[in-house]
Amino acid sequence: MIGRAGVKGDDGHWSNVIYLPCTAENDFVPELPSQRVDVIYLCYPNNPTGTALTRDQLRLWVNYAIRNDALIFYDAAYEAYIQHDDVPHSIYEIRGARRVAVEFHSYSKTAGFTGIRCGYTVVPKEVSAATLTGERLPLNPLWNRRQCTKFNGTSYLSQRAAEAIYTPEGKQQVRQTIDYYMQNARHMKHVLSQIGLHVYGGDDAPYLWVQTPGKMTSWRFFEQMLYNAHVVCTPGVGFGPSGEGYVRLTAFGSHERTEEALERIIQFY
Repeated sequence: MIGRAGVKGDDGHWSNVIYLPCTAENDFVPELPSQRVDVIYLCYPNNPTGTALTRDQLRLWVNYAIRNDALIFYDAAYEAYIQHDDVPHSIYEIRGARRVAVEFHSYSKTAGFTGIRCGYTVVPKEVSAATLTGERLPLNPLWNRRQCTKFNGTSYLSQRAAEAIYTPEGKQQVRQTIDYYMQNARHMKHVLSQIGLHVYGGDDAPYLWVQTPGKMTSWRFFEQMLYNAHVVCTPGVGFGPSGEGYVRLTAFGSHERTEEALERIIQFY
């Protein structure tokens, strides 16, 4: 993106980026581009909306990439939070994806590694891209060269911590932690919906995307929540133009603090 996004307009859009709006009007499922694009970025389960793509919905994107010789960057950092069987944990569950997709994972979300900076990238040997002269180049060796040249590697301590996630005890502990936060998400969604707010997400991801009442701006609602309810949320417009009119809430917190925040919001709202 750096140096290739073009010029930023008054509407907040960059000239060399094709935007795929995700709003309540399209159930937060982006439509396929009306024109050919080189690279597609998909983040599912999604941050900030907390929504997810079903297997059939994701298949449309893989088929589009195959037809148009496009490359998909698939950010699956929150896949461990998926609760429903029809939501794929990996884009490689879709036939043909190994030819057109690179997938990213992060232990920050799976096991609370935030700040330790440990994750991994999957670059299948089948995936390739064309140069301006039409030559096909496999991306796997190019990515390996980039990593070996510009990255000194994850610390040994971080690697051992990541390794522990895959032990029987580690898997159990990670599952318990995720279940704990998803209990928060379900409870938050239920309570906030009961008081009349339009709430999305929270089913397969630890984030809730709340529509501001009365077409209020994201920052205005943020200020009201902060000063009246003493609850901090994230203004949706900070995630891009389509985020205006929404705020993001997170389920990453204790049951007790989550309940206290909900009580404050109820009194305020």
